[in-house]
Amino acid sequence: MAKEKILVVDDEKDILELLKYNLEKSGFNVICIKSGGHALDFIDEIPKMSIVILDIMLPGMNGLEILKILKKDEKTKNIPVIMLTAKGEEADIIEGLKLGADDYITKPFSPKVLVERVKMVLRRTYKREETEDIIEREGIKINLATHESTVKDARINLTVIEFNILVFLMKNAGKPFSRTQILDNVWGEDFAIVDRAVDVHIKWLRQKLGKSGNNIETVRGIGYRFRG
Repeated sequence: MAKEKILVVDDEKDILELLKYNLEKSGFNVICIKSGGHALDFIDEIPKMSIVILDIMLPGMNGLEILKILKKDEKTKNIPVIMLTAKGEEADIIEGLKLGADDYITKPFSPKVLVERVKMVLRRTYKREETEDIIEREGIKINLATHESTVKDARINLTVIEFNILVFLMKNAGKPFSRTQILDNVWGEDFAIVDRAVDVHIKWLRQKLGKSGNNIETVRGIGYRFRG
């Protein structure tokens, strides 16, 4: 799993430490907040999060109230939320799901199960985005319908070939492809293009993506892949 950012909001120190340890061990970047009020102070940063894990029983403002605010805000409404609570009553679960929560986990919980549920929600989110013509990985977003591409919300101008290479690699994140495979999928099998053309376009693409270009990895002896 790539370095997605996760915001965890819970007032129990032991729970925060447990979640932070296990999620970071699984490759996530984790930010912990101890109260609902502080979570809303962090609202401008929440759009940068891949997922929010939100306890219901919080001092000041409970998790359901925060969830309601997040789902009404255009900047945060599409960020997946997992509700974490010691309360297992059906009414609380239903209320959270009605407000737009993507999943819920009751305390006590298995850290391994929680990590897998997080991964499951993220996979489901990526799949939904891609069916809506949006592919997003590691701060890079491409819109298949409009052919627009951004890095951390900054527009970048790609050629058609660069755009198509990026789409192909991001759609298959984590899987390495040879230069021939990239040629066949981007240019088509009928085009007489040399392997060197792939290297040149990858170089240009990395330059345009800036630091995010490091996500396009060279796989020695094979070719290239987008970090997955």
